[in-house]
Amino acid sequence: MDERIRTAVGDGPAWVVGGALRDELLGREIVDIDVACADPELAARLYSRLSGGAVFPLSERHGAWRVAFQGGKTVDFTPLHGATIEEDLATRDFTVNALARSLEGGALIDPHKGEADLAEKRLRAVGPAVFEDDPLRLLRAVRLEDELGLRLDDPTEELVRSAAGRVGEPAGERILAELERLSPDGFRRADELGLLEPLGGSLSGLDRVDPADTPGFLLVVVFGEGLKAFPVSNDLSRLARTLLAAERPADHSPRAIHRFRRRTEPWALSALAFLGATDLYDAVRAARAADHPEPLLRGEDVLELGVEAGPEVGRLLELVAEERAVGTISTRDDALALVRAELGA
Repeated sequence: MDERIRTAVGDGPAWVVGGALRDELLGREIVDIDVACADPELAARLYSRLSGGAVFPLSERHGAWRVAFQGGKTVDFTPLHGATIEEDLATRDFTVNALARSLEGGALIDPHKGEADLAEKRLRAVGPAVFEDDPLRLLRAVRLEDELGLRLDDPTEELVRSAAGRVGEPAGERILAELERLSPDGFRRADELGLLEPLGGSLSGLDRVDPADTPGFLLVVVFGEGLKAFPVSNDLSRLARTLLAAERPADHSPRAIHRFRRRTEPWALSALAFLGATDLYDAVRAARAADHPEPLLRGEDVLELGVEAGPEVGRLLELVAEERAVGTISTRDDALALVRAELGA
């Protein structure tokens, strides 16, 4: 354990809790560490100074603070919920997360038998009210199944199904953070449990598309236009507009591929995946490999031919780019002749 964490929390009792211990037991890389302590803000600010991480409040309502590092690792400092660590763990979501170990070391504190559940690949709720206390845990259940290879036990699955109608209650940012981490099988499981429809999602397009590793791709596939209901980033919004407007190229010709790329780059391959047009992957890859680092003409070259500044300059430059991609021109002189001919026409 990072000794700077021990220094930051001071002399009072403190415990590492939750996912870090779970991941340790599973032999997974530990990315996020949660520390329960008496004064989370003070500990987080001191740890930030000691470690160089960025500190900020994670939840004003719950008094949690986070120190974040480049590369995605985080250390969260949270208040102890209850008079003892056992009372705190009783407020957790699943038994595999209701684990603690003192910063001083010692045995694993596991009052709900989470280690045994991990060994059996079982995901079990700590208590019957876990989803009433925080409906986001409905999606978290699916995500933990998906990421860790666990499976809900029957009583917990019944609790999920009974509370499925509340899945849309948490803030959109929190919902999106869980959805972003689901695989195709995760979305199928969410649908099976009745969690997709209340969010506006559908599996109708999932089987016709070819999986792509573009961040946000599956969200567009599952939610389509409904993705607008979530507080998505500008990049994800642009990706969604591009994929939803994409049309399959008419053929494999260089002209058709160039026009498709003009409308869909930098996501041309993802757009083909979205359309299920896997037969065109090689054509797009070949076109990308043939891209030239410099254009034959720039805007000022067109202006020197007497064209007024405006959309016409862009149209002529695109004409040059397309004909170069097709192979009808290859030099600056060719490009100038093409523009002159277009202007004459």
